[in-house]
Amino acid sequence: MNILVQNQDTSPLLEARDITQHEIRALRQTYNLADAHTHQRQSPTQQGIVASLPQLWYGAERRKQADLERAFTESFFTLHNQLSLLRRDEGIYLTYAASISTVIAALYLRSTDMRVGLIEPCFDNLHDLLKNAGIPMESIPEAALSGADAVYENLSRYCSDVDAVFLVDPNNPTGSSLLADGKRGFEELIRYCSDHRKLLMLDLSFAAFSVMDPRIGRFDIYEMLDQRDVSYICIEDTGKTWPLQDAKCSILVTSRDIADQVYDFHTSVLLNVSPFVLSIVREYVEDSRRDGFASIRDVITDNRKLVREALDTPLLEYCEPRVNTSVAWYRITDPELTSSHLHSQVLKREVYVLPGRFFYWHHRDQGERFLRIALARESNVVREAMSRLQSVVNGHEHR
Repeated sequence: MNILVQNQDTSPLLEARDITQHEIRALRQTYNLADAHTHQRQSPTQQGIVASLPQLWYGAERRKQADLERAFTESFFTLHNQLSLLRRDEGIYLTYAASISTVIAALYLRSTDMRVGLIEPCFDNLHDLLKNAGIPMESIPEAALSGADAVYENLSRYCSDVDAVFLVDPNNPTGSSLLADGKRGFEELIRYCSDHRKLLMLDLSFAAFSVMDPRIGRFDIYEMLDQRDVSYICIEDTGKTWPLQDAKCSILVTSRDIADQVYDFHTSVLLNVSPFVLSIVREYVEDSRRDGFASIRDVITDNRKLVREALDTPLLEYCEPRVNTSVAWYRITDPELTSSHLHSQVLKREVYVLPGRFFYWHHRDQGERFLRIALARESNVVREAMSRLQSVVNGHEHR
């Protein structure tokens, strides 16, 4: 019992050592704007899905696992415009979460003694999972991927000594994206990996926001990948899109040449995703297909506007994303103020936002200039949290 009490303490003696530990602490706060999971309420049509849960349960009992998996992947890839995947079965594996898919990918990397170039900043569990698997890493600065014409040359500079290139698109936390440049930037990435025999790894957990962003959209990346002689592992996910209380599914997609090896690691980790979960998530995917993602996009758009209006201050500079994801990324302009300090001051007002330190997994100090705010929340929660954050910021500005 004493251990449980200590674990709930938020004293400096139990300082968070990674982003997930920060997010666990945030779950205890009144105004949690830390994790990028979906905490907004159900839309009217989503309420109808919740009301149908008994029917979904019994329906899942009657259907074959393979049929449920196929129905889910067809709905998901149709919504995401990845239609070339509807014509193939090999190299498509389901898991419970993107982190599980990453573990499986890490096992494959370890078995082939690969050295990985990983984008920075990114969510630090990608780095931690690879590190814990004993995989050596080099940092690829996100800026190296800005400007399609410079992608090939920059990758040659930063990835010459690695065997795999691991990117996140759209990136968490910044919203940067090669997809925002049309096909040109992505073509240059594929060309580099093909020319230099690099394994391409893509975490696409936030890709739904590319689909729903009217400025961007999402072209069929798998068609492009399969047309070139390049090995790849891609991680798709539903967890950052729909308000499902963390019922979710991730999809691990590989090139045909490594599908069998990755499959062996997949089956060493799990048998299958719950048929009930697959049935539920598919209903949410179909709901977004019918409303064009409106129930998701509108919440994020309204909360982004609310946050930007509240934090229209010289102390915090909004970093314009290439893709409007479900987080807002702010740069602290005062060189004397760190995000860790600002985070601790805001926490005294029962508001939890993420300091940027751990997103910069190789250059921690660079992260002290940034703050991340999650947007997938009820607007009244965001509004009150911003009022409290605003008062803390104003206090610093008037010192």
